[in-house]
Amino acid sequence: MSKELFEKFNSGCLRLPNGEIDFSKINWNKHPTFEGVELKHIITSKDTGGDFSYHLVRIAPNKSIKNHIHETQLETHEVIAGYGECVNNGKSLGYEPGVISIMPAKVPHEVNAGPEGLYLFAKFFPALC
Repeated sequence: MSKELFEKFNSGCLRLPNGEIDFSKINWNKHPTFEGVELKHIITSKDTGGDFSYHLVRIAPNKSIKNHIHETQLETHEVIAGYGECVNNGKSLGYEPGVISIMPAKVPHEVNAGPEGLYLFAKFFPALC
């Protein structure tokens, strides 16, 4: 069921007063550092004046976004599908559909997908890219 929900996001849209962004027309991009991680950049710095960015994230089964820090961005995760864990400031947090997590700027964090993979909606303030 939850993978179906992710597919609805994957082919969904962002509706704005001045138009609509069709997610199905946005390509998946391999993460430049972490193997098995892909991002779909829904809305980026160029669209928001740098204020925020939204991204769909899919992490392949048993792959990870290794420990890292964002110097200036607060990051949030909304778990759409799959299972795994986030190590947020040294604390292990179970990730399952319906969980939301917040990582303030300068806080170390990592995300580890379980055997089904992990699907997130990530938001950054200010924009990541």
